[in-house]
Amino acid sequence: MGREKSLLVDSAGAWCRLSLVLVMSVVVGVGMWSIVVILPAIQSDLGITRAQASFPYVFTMIGYGLGGIVFGRFSDKHGIHKTVVVGIVLMSAGYGVASFATGVGSLSVSHGLLIGVGTSTTFGPLIAHVSHWFERRKGAAVGIIASGQYLSGAIWPTILESSVQEFGWRQTYWIVGITVLVLALPLSLVLRRTPTKEGKVTVAAHGSSLARWPAPPFWLTTLLMISVFCCCVAMSMPQVHLVAFCGDLGFGAGTGAKMLSVMLAFGVVSRLGFGWLSDHIGGLKTVVIGVFLQGIGLALFLFFDTLVSLYFISAIFGLFQGGIVPAYAMAVREYYPQRVAGERVGMVMMASLVGMAVGGWAPGYLFDLTGGYDAAFVNGLLWNTLPLIIVGWIIIRIRRMPTAS
Repeated sequence: MGREKSLLVDSAGAWCRLSLVLVMSVVVGVGMWSIVVILPAIQSDLGITRAQASFPYVFTMIGYGLGGIVFGRFSDKHGIHKTVVVGIVLMSAGYGVASFATGVGSLSVSHGLLIGVGTSTTFGPLIAHVSHWFERRKGAAVGIIASGQYLSGAIWPTILESSVQEFGWRQTYWIVGITVLVLALPLSLVLRRTPTKEGKVTVAAHGSSLARWPAPPFWLTTLLMISVFCCCVAMSMPQVHLVAFCGDLGFGAGTGAKMLSVMLAFGVVSRLGFGWLSDHIGGLKTVVIGVFLQGIGLALFLFFDTLVSLYFISAIFGLFQGGIVPAYAMAVREYYPQRVAGERVGMVMMASLVGMAVGGWAPGYLFDLTGGYDAAFVNGLLWNTLPLIIVGWIIIRIRRMPTAS
């Protein structure tokens, strides 16, 4: 009886499980950030352009996004533990295969089909699964588990940069692959059991709104996918190119890696804070606030380029944008039932990652075209305006719906 009680929704056991899953998320989160850190080394080693060096990141995001949908559905049917184990194995194998890449094409395929797809199992499907453990603090819990991705980004870049300097990027990839396998597989055992619910769980107040949505429910998912795509095109520019940007300014790739860690560390704070905010005002309103603030942070990069100012702006940008994507996931959980949550969260996460892919490649192309990053920052600002319009319209339409009788 005591064992079962520890797994009840909102129980101490649920919070304990969340903590262990967070640690696992930090370990496997390297799949998001490794290519960002080694981008300058890849460009130099393979003798390619900045845009070409961005292709492995593009494929990582595409694999991440498509894998999120496939494994979201797989998780709904077969459970999260099998899903995550498959992902960890694929990811570890991907780093081994990528270390033998002789060109940007083979490196991109390894990142897309293995590292990207493998990493996808530990974000969208995991968020949907963790959200089932909580009712009263669902937004906070989603924010915590989603912060693992950014906490990973705060820890891994400095480690990876030091390893690249010491051993080269190929050996570093071998080390990462082994580390993920050794650390993440044992931690995944916590996912073998699903949460139990004491009595009938009350459906979120927003849940009834979907039935009165003035279009087929899929249209809400479509609008959220378009919105998060645009948002992430803007978001990814500083995340993907900050290390290279600092190198171009003469500060060095090592400084850029530290700056990226600062950005993502403040992104952790953002995800926790936005999770709390989502519990109080809902996911959609939280998205609007985050996107507006992200635009401010992005604009600041156009006006300052000193070392101190860039550290400050990186922190501000991380604080402003870190919680946006989890807020989209929270919005999906508010408007869709549990039986399709994994798939719908996976679809929205796919759109976000395709946006990250496009947003990661476009600045490299614009850099090759113009010789600088100013055009890339302006491009990001233009994309950032669209989510404000789309999500703002959704909120207005929902507010105008008649209340349930």
